[in-house]
Amino acid sequence: MSQQTVTIVGQGYVGLPLAQAASRNGWKVYGLDVTESLVDSLNDGHSHVDDLDDSEIQEMLTSGYSATTDPSVIADSEVVVICVPTPLADGGSPDLGAVKGASRTIGDNLVAGTTVILESTTYPGTTDDLVRPILELNSGLVAGEDFQLAYSPERVDPGSKKFGIKNTPKLMGGINDASTQAAVAFYRTFVDEPIAMKGMREAETAKLLENTFRHVNIALVNEMTKFCKELNIDIWEVIRGASTKPFGFMKFTPGPGVGGHCIPIDPNYLSYEVRNQLGYPFRFVELAQEINNSMPKYVVDRVSEMLNEHRKPLNGSSVLLLGVTYKADIADQRESPAIPVADLLQEKGAHIRFHDPLVDSWKLASGDLVREDDLDKAVEEADAIVVLQAHDAYDLDRIASTARLMLDTRGVAAAPAVRL
Repeated sequence: MSQQTVTIVGQGYVGLPLAQAASRNGWKVYGLDVTESLVDSLNDGHSHVDDLDDSEIQEMLTSGYSATTDPSVIADSEVVVICVPTPLADGGSPDLGAVKGASRTIGDNLVAGTTVILESTTYPGTTDDLVRPILELNSGLVAGEDFQLAYSPERVDPGSKKFGIKNTPKLMGGINDASTQAAVAFYRTFVDEPIAMKGMREAETAKLLENTFRHVNIALVNEMTKFCKELNIDIWEVIRGASTKPFGFMKFTPGPGVGGHCIPIDPNYLSYEVRNQLGYPFRFVELAQEINNSMPKYVVDRVSEMLNEHRKPLNGSSVLLLGVTYKADIADQRESPAIPVADLLQEKGAHIRFHDPLVDSWKLASGDLVREDDLDKAVEEADAIVVLQAHDAYDLDRIASTARLMLDTRGVAAAPAVRL
């Protein structure tokens, strides 16, 4: 039997690990991307995502993987998977420009018998109402008859040592049963548990429910953090106690806000679709967004309060930010709550610097922020330290013992650090 070919459109944090999984399991993989410099770098054996190192890219290349900007490879592929970004536009509405562009490119090169799968997170109905018409118009083919069409949400957990593509159950729903089974057949070659869904809309909505669930529960514990402080209740002890219940409770912890490619973005897709299709708000999601978006200001207010207790104003004080990525032990800064925290501190007149073992440079709207290379010296000189991300590289107990003042927004450090 000849080797089967898959083209994965988009070689970012979703598409590149997917390409690795497929190439390790017998597929010839084309990584199609519009960024020529990225394609050249991948073909030279260099990784740009946290979860893959250079040696793994080189292993992929020897297994038949190649990155390309040439869309003609689509015509040689049994399967095409769309893994492009779906950010929010400036007004907060979904920006599906990359999905539309990928669909046009695929349609222009699509041949009968191909299976097309969308993995990008989006609102319910996107695959059927947006992707399908573009594919059909540009190819002259009919979805479900001439080619198969399905949706399978990505479930990448960047930086996770426990869960990867192989051992994370994978949902998929097609435009018809044949499309669903075609998607199952593809993913079964490298995923332990492919799960067939009733249809594409159910698969699309399941992904949004997963992340909205997390978003709402983070907002709940963030709101409780605020009023527990006012009532002189230790929220971290409350969470520790509640977590001993072996049923009916799931632990969530407060923080400086939410960040990354999923939690701040995905619930907005669900909220948008409810308003757009039904004409009324998804109040739970919108309230959670409001609460989580308020946390950077709450952090800055706490820093100001701590300094005032020691007769120092925030204006003119030196503040050191530790950990500016959105998640511990990865370098990804997308939507990091450290960004609004830094912006607000600067607005209040604080002199801010940062340290992060995974970030060499950090650019804000106001310009590049000074990175402290000597952590011990920076801790010694700062009027206040704010722990925004608890990377494993940090010995936060030791830092707390030498810092003048330290606010730990992650609840990791021991006294004398002040927890959020």
